[in-house]
Amino acid sequence: MINTMLWMDEHLKWDPIHFNNITNISLPASAIWRPDLALFNNADGNYEVNLMTKATVYYNGRVIWEPPAIYKSSCTINVEFIPFGYVKKYQDLLYLYCIVAYLDIQHCQMKFGSRTYSGEQVDIVHINQTNGFIPVYGDNNIAYAIDLADFYRSVEWDIMEVPATRNVQKYSCCPQTYPDITFLITLRRKTLFHTVNFIIPCVGISFLTVLTFYLPSDSGEKVTLCISILVSLTVFILLLAELIPPTSLVVPLIGKYVLFTMILVTLSILVTVVVLNVHFRSPSTHQMPTWVRRVFLHVLPKLLLVRRPKSINPLDFHLSSMNRNRIKHSTQITAINFGVPLVNLSRYQIRKNKLSLLGDFDFDSNQTKQTEYSNEPPLCPNEIKQVFKGLKCIAAQIKLEDEEKTTKEEWKYVALVIDRLFLYIFTTACFAGTCGIILQGTQAKIRISHRVVFLYVLAPSIYDYRKPIDLIKSNRF
Repeated sequence: MINTMLWMDEHLKWDPIHFNNITNISLPASAIWRPDLALFNNADGNYEVNLMTKATVYYNGRVIWEPPAIYKSSCTINVEFIPFGYVKKYQDLLYLYCIVAYLDIQHCQMKFGSRTYSGEQVDIVHINQTNGFIPVYGDNNIAYAIDLADFYRSVEWDIMEVPATRNVQKYSCCPQTYPDITFLITLRRKTLFHTVNFIIPCVGISFLTVLTFYLPSDSGEKVTLCISILVSLTVFILLLAELIPPTSLVVPLIGKYVLFTMILVTLSILVTVVVLNVHFRSPSTHQMPTWVRRVFLHVLPKLLLVRRPKSINPLDFHLSSMNRNRIKHSTQITAINFGVPLVNLSRYQIRKNKLSLLGDFDFDSNQTKQTEYSNEPPLCPNEIKQVFKGLKCIAAQIKLEDEEKTTKEEWKYVALVIDRLFLYIFTTACFAGTCGIILQGTQAKIRISHRVVFLYVLAPSIYDYRKPIDLIKSNRF
């Protein structure tokens, strides 16, 4: 910034007539007296400005010195509502009070004064409080105290106000008074950069967590997706650590949302592990309890609108015509493989209790008996009986495998229902968390006629439409 300092020096006067009509000269600042103005709340320890710039001295003793300076000042930043800013005004017609609520509006002070001279020796006034070189002591509050004509606009902050106040203070150490000028710079954070680079990607990542429960368990990528989301959130936290000033007083708004998303992703990993454990269960390791069967196979699917596909049983199509056409009599048959003549089956009556794959060929039971002659030869030779016994064992094994397959399918269906349940829960949590954190309200207490009014405002939903003063005053873009 350029400091413009004007003062009168009685020792630097001359008559231009005696000096070839020279009305002004430029002298090194180190060769003349100069006010020792310093920034009180300096952050780098350098209290003086650059002395390389020359001062312009006029014949009547007027001195103008405009040294460039880079000031580093400390400023307390409220990081609670980063990156949103909002101002809204309310007017009570009955009490004529104006209520203003500020969110993420930062106020920084810069206090300039003399470290050596008191007010009796050096009087400090703002340039707008002078008429030429004559101080005009009136209102000590200056609304527009910093010239922003040559100011290059910041990509992160808008300058809303630059007022200044002239203060005259008396310290306990000294009887003299010390004037100073305090500039109050009001900054408003621009939300576009942080919204595009932090908020929108973080919202997208949080909703990617929901897709974890929509991904089939057989794909084998559920845990991989969760871990990838967690790693990307870790990168966001590292970026936020460089963006936000370190503080332990409050948690920033964007930090709350990233923390919420990380908790959501961590919970999704835990739920995913449980779902995969249920999905790959088998009858040899787990037995399905009755309440699990009732809740996850009958109750929740109806509530979650999950339809279970009907399984096709091959036994339903096994010799369906035999129910309608029973074989009562048959002629004499010759076994092809064994060449053994079978007896005439017309003398026998075949009873079948139940038509099934094993019931049709259960030769161990007493289902076939002779009706007329007890001295007839056996119905089938022993070799055929052994074949049917082997078929019975194979059928029993197939039945056992079908039961195991059915139980596994039930466990997979339970895992599917759990996935769908947490899909709805996490979707609701994402929407509620996003609205509850990003649209988080703040509370302002305004005392009006001995009453306390609580004002709740939403941070980003209603934007501050005031034009920044640097946009109006600056000639550089």
